[in-house]
Amino acid sequence: MTCCNVCFRHCELREGQTGTCGARTASGGGTVPVYYGRVSSLALDPIEKKPLARFHPGSLILSAGGLGCNLRCPFCQNHEIAQAEGERGFSIRTREVSPEQLAELAVYYREKGNIGVAFTYNEPLVCWEYVRDTAKLVRERGMLNVTVTNGCAEIGILDQLSPYIDAMNIDLKGFTDRYYSKVLGGDREMVMAFIREAVQRFHVELTTLIVPGKNDSEEEMLQLSEWVAGLENVFRGRRGEEVPLHITRFFPRYRMTDRRPTDVRKICDLVRTAEKNLRYVYPGNC
Repeated sequence: MTCCNVCFRHCELREGQTGTCGARTASGGGTVPVYYGRVSSLALDPIEKKPLARFHPGSLILSAGGLGCNLRCPFCQNHEIAQAEGERGFSIRTREVSPEQLAELAVYYREKGNIGVAFTYNEPLVCWEYVRDTAKLVRERGMLNVTVTNGCAEIGILDQLSPYIDAMNIDLKGFTDRYYSKVLGGDREMVMAFIREAVQRFHVELTTLIVPGKNDSEEEMLQLSEWVAGLENVFRGRRGEEVPLHITRFFPRYRMTDRRPTDVRKICDLVRTAEKNLRYVYPGNC
């Protein structure tokens, strides 16, 4: 048996068996990505869509998605590329895009305002090798790299990537262990440890999606924002209170269609709550 060391699950896999993320398999005593170089989504997006509000605002970035995710969010808006369908894997069509090809695409779109590559849409760290290899080539071409992640990864993965990453948006999806474990199938402590390290290495912004009846209390937002404000050794000498937080609106998707979208007034209330501790708080999806 092989133990995967990418995230909190530490899947024990037989040779050739795929882990819970649907994207890593046991091979030769380790784990390797199943879909290295398989791109499911490709678009030239505004940087604000990542979302990043304080990193090269007004620019565009070439955004690439792969396949797989190690969480099981019932409201996943990209479930076709994030959630494997059992042993059948993913039914969506992909195309082969090597690291060299993606880096050259980034250069091609530079004249249209592109600043680099964003690894996004699914959970990119389940195929961190592709992120690392591509980001290195993008950096060599004088462009920037962004990763949008749920933060459920071991610090060793961050060590592999941080020499080439310029900014991350990391989901801090809630601030209770129950929500992370029972609703998302995740590990809050791993995410918090990942954030603590990431804010020391490059520009980081955080996102919290507010799901009605699950993580929408002012008390929880107050605790979450207090924790962020207390982060230490933030990149370029900033303080924890300067880490931007995006508080975003939920819409019914995937397996969570039993409730209405988050009330815009609730988002505004939670923004004001977070602003008691943080300097930069942004409403999203409103």
